[in-house]
Amino acid sequence: MRTTLTLDPDTQALLAQLMRDREMTFKAAVNYAIRAGLAGAPRPVFRVATVGMGEPAVPLDKALRLAGELEDERLIDRLAVRK
Repeated sequence: MRTTLTLDPDTQALLAQLMRDREMTFKAAVNYAIRAGLAGAPRPVFRVATVGMGEPAVPLDKALRLAGELEDERLIDRLAVRK
């Protein structure tokens, strides 16, 4: 497949170094680099440290009701200011 490839200057320098070191053509070096990148070393596992935050201050099982009540209170306050 033919395609146009635009390389950043640092990537171009790395590719040129690979071509010199392994005496490869541009096409071979690009294909080698892409294969190595796609099938290369396994990616590190992303882990997030968890922290216990204790019991919630509000019942989270009724969060939508709570959100509605808070919104109602806000609307009531805004209407009271207009009077």
